[in-house]
Amino acid sequence: MTENKKQLVSYILLALLIIIWGVSWPIYKHGVQFMPPLLFSGIRSFIAGSLLFLFAWKLRHAIRFKEHWKFYVISAILNNILYLGLQTVGMVYLPGGLFSVLVYIQPVILGILSWWLLNENLTIAKIFGLLLGFTGIVLVSIDGLMIHLSAIGIILALATALAWASGVVFVKKLKARIDFYWMVVMQLILGGGTLLVSGYFLEDVHSIIWNVDLISTILWGGTAGMAAGQVIYFKLMNEGEASKVGSYTFLVPIISVVVSAIFLDEAITKNLLFGMLLVGASIYLVNSKEKRVADN
Repeated sequence: MTENKKQLVSYILLALLIIIWGVSWPIYKHGVQFMPPLLFSGIRSFIAGSLLFLFAWKLRHAIRFKEHWKFYVISAILNNILYLGLQTVGMVYLPGGLFSVLVYIQPVILGILSWWLLNENLTIAKIFGLLLGFTGIVLVSIDGLMIHLSAIGIILALATALAWASGVVFVKKLKARIDFYWMVVMQLILGGGTLLVSGYFLEDVHSIIWNVDLISTILWGGTAGMAAGQVIYFKLMNEGEASKVGSYTFLVPIISVVVSAIFLDEAITKNLLFGMLLVGASIYLVNSKEKRVADN
């Protein structure tokens, strides 16, 4: 495959990832009404991991579980148990669109962690981007409190972003040592299994409402939302496309807010729009500068 074709495939995968993640937020927000959050997040993750495991069984020699099990566990905790668990619980407290905007400050946090842990440059453009992101978060948070939303939801959203950014840095440090596909599979299975067991003991299993909406949401999450989304994301990172993912994922909360407004009747206020634009500008500035440096 020529370089141009590889670049085209990367952009197609990136666009597909943004669409999948953008529509997933309101879908999950709707589905969590019918199943407790830990069980809901766990079943999606475990199904996704199991499906990917079956597809990758022929390459099982690359797992090297005895050698890498500690890394798989840490990745599962950061990228699945904390990220997915906090995310699903947090959506109970905030509208899906608003929650996704807060979570997608992740690339800004990632810029700080990359500077601190990966020795990447923190340029003036990045610092300015971080300030814009902080301003956007303040605006979005104030707006949420003004319309009587839970501060707990805002805290959970920011904690979700921190867990996600930490998980990305952890995987980036290990991408040369561990097969990225099996890292995704193991974190989905181990994390999903842990969330399922935790939900079974901590939540009311009898409160689950099995209906078409719930089953459809689980099927979406177990296939496109998590299985495909996770593989595409870490594939792009593994092939040196992390800067593009970071630059363009600000489109995800925009799609999520629009979809939530159309299908879930969630309000789009001026403060939310302005805060969202600032967060998007912040994420773009922080990561676009990184991309140009990487290309040089």
